Amino acid sequence: MQTYGVPIYAADWIPEVDVRSKILMDPEKSEENDVDESSSSSSRSCIVLSGGGGEGRSGIPNVILICRVDLDTNSLSEQPLGRLVLGTDLPYRMVVHPREGGLICALQNSCRLFGWDNIMSPREDNQAGEESEEVIQELKDVGQQLALAFNPEGSVLAAGAEDGTLRVFEWPSMNSLLNESQAHSSVKSLTFSENGKFLVSLGGPLCRVWEVNASTAVASLSKEKDEMFASCRFSLDSAGNEVLYVAANTERGGSIITWDTKSWKRKESKPIEKNSISAFNVSPDGKLLAIGTLEGDVLILDSTRKQTNQIVKKAHLGLVTALTFSPDSRCLVSVSFDSRARLTVIEKKNEKRAYYAGTRWWILAILFVILYVVAYYFLKAKGIISISLS
Repeated sequence: MQTYGVPIYAADWIPEVDVRSKILMDPEKSEENDVDESSSSSSRSCIVLSGGGGEGRSGIPNVILICRVDLDTNSLSEQPLGRLVLGTDLPYRMVVHPREGGLICALQNSCRLFGWDNIMSPREDNQAGEESEEVIQELKDVGQQLALAFNPEGSVLAAGAEDGTLRVFEWPSMNSLLNESQAHSSVKSLTFSENGKFLVSLGGPLCRVWEVNASTAVASLSKEKDEMFASCRFSLDSAGNEVLYVAANTERGGSIITWDTKSWKRKESKPIEKNSISAFNVSPDGKLLAIGTLEGDVLILDSTRKQTNQIVKKAHLGLVTALTFSPDSRCLVSVSFDSRARLTVIEKKNEKRAYYAGTRWWILAILFVILYVVAYYFLKAKGIISISLS
């Protein structure tokens, strides 16, 4: 775990190829000056974090950070490799382009595109001007965006606003595909299907399913009883079928709802945690679900049975704001208002099974011996068996 000095609102993994040359060319920003070119990219990945103190006079800067992840030592870099200060603009939400360099941050009244070079080598004054060329004009002066998402190919961008407006654009041309001013009371989460055909928007009491090419809503997914939807993610199940997961909160705690993506009917609703869910994500391989709670706990679950594989109690001092799996699903990074980022390595399922199976057999063997001894003395006391000495 590392502390970076600012409340962290968003986190994501970035393609190492986009920053590797910059890191290697600047040894002062690398903690390992003798980086081995032959080492695997997965062992020296990077994440991007965003957060800060907002526009008040707290003295806490608003920043975008690039940090090294070392899977050989299971650690995060103590100091960021790149740091960009954004003045009074809090980068509340962000999304990394899946194929090309750069990320988009949602600020209070605009969205801006940043290249990795801007973060790794900021201007001398270390500030990003409000009227810089990175401002996305179609998302300027339209209010705070609470959710951003690219489709898997990176050819479509969706933005969900605090006022409930859903906007969908072709990327990078920014030709409008959808502009729905009353999609929700407030848009809180967005996710594209694996094939990019559908977009699900979540806000308030329901989720809406949109067919992207047709620019129209095709289904509404309603809550039951006291459910409050918190987050949504598309993924593939163990059979290779696409499913939609929705994290929800009730008076009894958090739950995960699974929806069929053909009929758009509920398949399952599984209570998970007594505490409320504040962050949710699905691993790239679709095998794991991650949950962060208001109390700072992090849970990693099997996506098929919804059983808890790992739990990190009090992983953070306050609510978990974001969770992101590594591209190879080997580890998870969680962040929080407590200014900390924590790396959790995923325990291998086979190793856990072997450990529990071995423990189980030892327990059974001990129980068998105890029962055998008890039965022997019981039968002996009853005179059913006796020992003859010759």
